[in-house]
Amino acid sequence: MSYRSLSLFTSRQRLLVVAGSACLLNFAPACGSQSSDNGGAMNGEAGSNSAASGTSAGGTSASAGSSSSSGGSGVVATSGSTGASGSSSTGGTTGASGSSNTSGSAGKGGTSGSAGASGGSAGSGGCSTPPPASPLVGWASQSGMGVTTTTGGGNATPQTVTTLAALTSAAAGTDAKVIYVTGKLAAGKIKIGSNKTIVGLCGAEIHGHLGLSGSANVIVRNLKIVGYGVGDCTLDPDYDSTVGCSSGNDAVTINSASHHIWFDHCDISDGTDGNLDTTQGSDFVTVSWTKFHYTSRTDNTGNDSTGAEGHRFSNLVGAADNVAGDVGHLNITWHHDWWADNVNQRMPRTRAGKIHLFNDLFTAKGDSYCSNAGQGAALLVENTVYSGVKAPFQIDSNAVGLVSNGNTFPGSSGTETGSGSAFKPPYSYTLDATTDLQATIQANAGPQ
Repeated sequence: MSYRSLSLFTSRQRLLVVAGSACLLNFAPACGSQSSDNGGAMNGEAGSNSAASGTSAGGTSASAGSSSSSGGSGVVATSGSTGASGSSSTGGTTGASGSSNTSGSAGKGGTSGSAGASGGSAGSGGCSTPPPASPLVGWASQSGMGVTTTTGGGNATPQTVTTLAALTSAAAGTDAKVIYVTGKLAAGKIKIGSNKTIVGLCGAEIHGHLGLSGSANVIVRNLKIVGYGVGDCTLDPDYDSTVGCSSGNDAVTINSASHHIWFDHCDISDGTDGNLDTTQGSDFVTVSWTKFHYTSRTDNTGNDSTGAEGHRFSNLVGAADNVAGDVGHLNITWHHDWWADNVNQRMPRTRAGKIHLFNDLFTAKGDSYCSNAGQGAALLVENTVYSGVKAPFQIDSNAVGLVSNGNTFPGSSGTETGSGSAFKPPYSYTLDATTDLQATIQANAGPQ
């Protein structure tokens, strides 16, 4: 399954990875004539899986002897095994929908086992604790800018927040913190400091704007993040009708040389300007198992209006050409991500950095284009599915290049070949085959 791409596991860990990618989460726009993408439109932009080894859909059971008895997101056990003798599994956590082991206790929506001990704590509604840690792959795992790798809040004692005010307070500063978010928080602006792990539980939602400015060593996972512009850019408190949708906020912004940032298993949608933009020399970023999409909207006012096409521009890397401090930075890995409904372009639109896309999915029908290589950018796109989209690739004349390896383009049209050169990633990874990739990503991307 999906985490086969992680090549540094022991043999036992490999079994866990193959068996249950969905629950393995980390604990511990186009090229037109204008150079700027932040101040105006650019020309041309417009069930179950049980087995003898103990696998349940979306989760990983103990290493041997257990089986899934009722679909859902599954029960995860990080150690121990359940067999005929009914020994307990320790460290497991029920998934969002839940299913039971034959000897365990039920998660939300599951049924109780008949013997043995629970494979973890179900808690209230089966989601009081997050799934266990998963490995980190990509640029966020690399050393640089004074940080060895991305660890977030590490082993800090978790604290749970249920309000916008509480999250804003907890996420500030540089102290190492692990923050659990529950409930649907009121819309607002949240700034995340450094050395933070922020995890959504029980279907947690953040609305408005999430900002990382000069932040380092941050993990955000298992969260639904919804921007202000849900079907209407004027809902954004910073909307300027003389400009248009780009005057508003991104759902997520990574800027001002933020580094070592990992977004994992999130659902990010309806940013007024973009969904997740990385600019101003930020670096060492990984975005994994995350879904990007929009509610349909038009953009009929302002000097950068794109009209009925709508300013649904998902991911910008580099705000403009020739920005001081971008060269040598803006290095980002995107893997097992899904660009879905109503995304028009910027999936991503890139500059300056070494950008690696592997095992991703594009189903944004009606788009203008998908993946762009802009000024100074080198893109490596591997084993990715572009399904029913227009212009999978867009390569600017001033890009280093876009190299395409092993990608498939069912029902797509436009440019499907790369040009120029790319780079060799400095980290280890193993590519999944594209055969069942679309179904795997659609089932497992986003919060679990």
